[in-house]
Amino acid sequence: MNKLEDLSRQHDSISKISAGIVYALAVAIALNFFWTPGHIYASGITGFAQIIHSLSKHLPIPLATSVMYFVLNIPLFIIGWLKIGHRFTIFTLLTVLLASIMMRVIGPVKISYDPIICAVFGGVINGVGTGLALKTGISTGGLDILGIVLRKKTGKSFGTINIAFNLVIVVCAGFVFGWSRALYTALNIFINGRVIDNVYNQHQKMQVLIVTEKPKHIIDGIQNKMHRGITILHDVEGAYSHTEKTVLLTVIDRYDMYDIEKIVSKSDPYAFMSISQVTTVHGRFVEQKPV
Repeated sequence: MNKLEDLSRQHDSISKISAGIVYALAVAIALNFFWTPGHIYASGITGFAQIIHSLSKHLPIPLATSVMYFVLNIPLFIIGWLKIGHRFTIFTLLTVLLASIMMRVIGPVKISYDPIICAVFGGVINGVGTGLALKTGISTGGLDILGIVLRKKTGKSFGTINIAFNLVIVVCAGFVFGWSRALYTALNIFINGRVIDNVYNQHQKMQVLIVTEKPKHIIDGIQNKMHRGITILHDVEGAYSHTEKTVLLTVIDRYDMYDIEKIVSKSDPYAFMSISQVTTVHGRFVEQKPV
């Protein structure tokens, strides 16, 4: 059992690292091949890093977008470490570091493209990379971490937070590059978001099956924090240990996975948990606001 768990964990880690590399390449290509030549800002922390770079051009040594992208994420790494989880934060840090390096290694092209092409292709390429990263359970830093934490604290949807931050970026694009570029920036942000949703599909429903010897603690945690219904199967037996166990069955939204994994690991570190994607849900299922 331990060997299987180790192999599963290694496979999961390799998948996360591979997705981090793909994202790093995607954001670097989008930034240096399309956004920078087209004078277009990205969404989230990448966009803020671009803004700082633009405002620092009059300095003796301009602040590079790649450097500022990493620096702006440092406070969010700390928040993620304290509020979300250590493993999650480590993979996020690695992903952001790889992206910063790729942004520096892959230099901006000198070719001048039509700004609409820059907005469309930049948004699509970055959206695919970000969506694949999120699909494997890692964060690309920035608003991902902030959204998870703020959702837990305030109950506000991530969509509201994302719109507020990106509105600031669009306005900055208007003042720095002109209002036509602000329109292209808004188009890029919209396309990027739609592609992320299509690749990641954060609204997927996930069926969670938990086999545990401490059902009460897990049930209390899920009902108190996540407000989800649970089906309880009593008097089941483990074939290997022949000990009495309880099976818990619930359906959650994909963005609730961090919460339920934390609840289960804290309540019963030896519990078995299986999570699978659900195609359709009928009956009483409360749709909660996504992060």
